[in-house]
Amino acid sequence: NISRNQDGSLDVETTISQQELQDVISASIADPLIKELTVSLQSGYVLVSGTRERLNDSSKTDTLNFRLDLGVSNGQLTSSISDAQLDSVPIEQSRVDNWNETIANRIAILGQKNPNSTLKSVVITPSAVTMIWNVAK
Repeated sequence: NISRNQDGSLDVETTISQQELQDVISASIADPLIKELTVSLQSGYVLVSGTRERLNDSSKTDTLNFRLDLGVSNGQLTSSISDAQLDSVPIEQSRVDNWNETIANRIAILGQKNPNSTLKSVVITPSAVTMIWNVAK
């Protein structure tokens, strides 16, 4: 979807599917012990869950859960993970901060089709993540 604005710039809509988002989040977390990562699109946010094999005993697993909110700040995509837990134990903030940065960067690369564009909005629905980018003349 492309529309022209009064100033001559274009608004371009890009859509990311649940599977594409799941692939991006899995690659962003980059933990080979995390298996069966699942992304569930909700209205306004994303629920992420998975299992993580224990380093010292791969026959035992822990449950990974977190909520992901996406937003826009100064034309850039933001990622905000909350309630990140591994078997009900909070995940250390430094790891969550790293995931936030990597997830936002990878989703932006996937959605941004033009380097001269800035993000205007991001909407999460149960069927997809939709981003509106403004492309300067």
